[in-house]
Parts: sequence; C-alpha cells; structure tokens
Amino acid sequence: MKCALIRPDGVVVHAERHPTDAGRGADAVVGTILAVADGLAGKARADGLTPTALGIVVPGVVDEARGVAVWSANVGFRDVPLRDLASARLGLPTALGHDVRAGGLAEARIGAGRDAEHVLFVAIGTGIAAAHVVAGSAATGAHGAAGELGHILVRPAGPICGCGRPGCLETIASASAVARRYAELTADPESTDRSDATPDGRSADLPDTGRTMVTAAEVAARAAAGEELATRVWREAVEALADGLATGQALFDVETIVLGGGLAQAGAGLFDPLRAALRDRLTFHREPRLVAAALGDEAGCLGAALLALDQLEKR
Repeated sequence: MKCALIRPDGVVVHAERHPTDAGRGADAVVGTILAVADGLAGKARADGLTPTALGIVVPGVVDEARGVAVWSANVGFRDVPLRDLASARLGLPTALGHDVRAGGLAEARIGAGRDAEHVLFVAIGTGIAAAHVVAGSAATGAHGAAGELGHILVRPAGPICGCGRPGCLETIASASAVARRYAELTADPESTDRSDATPDGRSADLPDTGRTMVTAAEVAARAAAGEELATRVWREAVEALADGLATGQALFDVETIVLGGGLAQAGAGLFDPLRAALRDRLTFHREPRLVAAALGDEAGCLGAALLALDQLEKR
C-alpha cells in the first residue's frame, strides 16, 4: 500500500508504505486501509496541516459513482462500500477509484501526457491494464471495468489467461508472461511461474531456494546482449503489445500513449522496436506519440489525490 499526504499543487509532503497482507482476508485489508488513512490525517494535523479530502484507489472492478469496490481477485474485495466506510471513519469527503485509472489520470494531467487532450495510459506489470483519459477525465465504463486492455485477444491459440480464455494480450506481453515464457524455453531451474514475479518486473528471491529468478527486466537485458532465446521471447512480447496498442489506437484515437510499469523501464530496448511495430500496423489511423511514464510508482497516490480534489470541487 502506497500512501501519502499531498498538497493541492501535487507536492508530496509525507509518504508511507504498508504491507497489504491480502492473505488476511478482505475485512482485514479494509481495516488496514482505514487505519492508515486515519493515521495520515492525524499526522497532517500534528504537523499543522488541515486534511480536506481523502482519495483511495484499489485494483479490480470499481464502481466509482457508488464508491464501491465491486470485485478484486488480488485483495478479495466483494461489494465493499469503501468510500462510505472511509468517510465515516475520517469525517472527510472521500473519493474511491481504480488504481490504474488513477495512475493514468495523474500521468495525463501532470505527467508524461500532460500536453495532450487524449491519452491512453498502459500499465505493464504482472498483468496489463489501461486508462483512457480525455480532457483530464478517465473513462470508467458502464460497469466500472473500462481499460482491460490486457484481455484483448491477440493470439487465439496462445496461453490460457487467468480470466479463463486463451491468447489474451497479458499472457504474451506482460512482465510476468515474458519471464514465464523465457523459463519455458530455457527450462531454467532458476525461473519460476509468474506467481513469484514482482509487479514491476524486478528480480525476486524464490521463497524456498533463495535463488534469483529470471525476470522480464533480465530477459530484456539478455535480448539486448544478443542472446537468441531472450531475443525471441522479447520479440514475441513486442509484437503482441504492438497488436494490442494498434487495437487501442483504432478504438480511442489518442494523441499520446504512455507506458508504465516494469516492462516500460526497458527504455529504448522496448520503445524503439515497439514504435516500429506499431507504425507497421497503422493504416489510416494517426500514429500516437509513444512515451514512458514520468511519475513512477507515485502515480497512483497522485491520482488518488486528484480524485479527492475533484470530489471537493463537486461539492
């Protein structure tokens, strides 16, 4: 859990991180969220500041209008009225949003997409999700599930996705998919399935052996060094990602696509071939500017603050 006190001008004055410990169950996670938020408000007051609003963003399906965390596989939420619970606990106007949409909102307003009216933010980590932001507002969809770019079908005969269907984009092009595919091709005992991968694609220690697994970032580095199998896996991921982004551009016609998450940290090793592959797939569509996210892992916190400020303006 990334948490912060943020001024209306976007300056972070205090930041904290806390373990989610989702294995404790949804009720315990909700309790931690409320306790941490209450603690932050107390910290602000102790420092002579006045908390004016609270923003919370969570993964999964979120009904922002009702303030309900509808469903999340990661933390076990099922129809949790998180906005009302937080507002009652802290006595502050509260906004509830989706983590990726909030990150996209921040990137579009104050980050890498700030000079564009139409932005598609794509977060590539354990999975792939997106946010379509128009004039500083992120679309939620009719049921709170807009932006599931990772579940665009790109390879009908591809791996089975966690959603149950084969060939979704995130089964090929997510950081976890890249690591898993490389492990399959190399039969590397130091590589494991994606359940052990960190969301941002960094190395992680295997819990039972202490060995370091090969992650997407390392696959990218090996591809850049010319290793044949790594190059093959990386090319497969880039091609699939280009298919997904071309579909996104056909649907949304954006000026800028902002890529965030661990895979985007590969820099030119990702962006150069991806730009070329995306350009090859476009016909009459305008080619979007393709850039790396600028706000790092603070984007979600900043987006939550923006949602909170928006909530104040609506009052």
